[in-house]
Amino acid sequence: MAIYVDADACAVKNEIYKVALRLAVPVFVVANSYLRAPTHALIKVIAVDAGPDVADDWIAERAGRGDVVSDLPLADRCLKAGAIVLAQTGKEWTLASIGAALAQRAVMEHLRSFGEGSGGPAPFSAADRSRFLSALDAALHKAKRAAP
Repeated sequence: MAIYVDADACAVKNEIYKVALRLAVPVFVVANSYLRAPTHALIKVIAVDAGPDVADDWIAERAGRGDVVSDLPLADRCLKAGAIVLAQTGKEWTLASIGAALAQRAVMEHLRSFGEGSGGPAPFSAADRSRFLSALDAALHKAKRAAP
């Protein structure tokens, strides 16, 4: 069991570290460039080559049953491998719900390419962080219960 983080756009890294260290779960923080993370044996920073989807590919090749991932573009691939995938708002993605979320993301990216819909998501709130902390804790306990 491990947590995989595409760190380039993750707003909840500190929350992930907090829960992972409390529950003694390894964290792989993957990014296209070096970034700072707490110095701890359970936290591994992985610098991958620059390029589109390189960090996603690294994570998708490794995440599987019992692991937790927090990244929407990775969700479909990781769910199919048996991982638990959480949105940064704490919502758990499933194979049944991920298609609509990815389609909405693609539509918004398309609109932004034409200069439309550039408002972006609502600012990340303390309530969002709290929901994510609770969801991550629950997901890790669920993964531990399901472990052989």
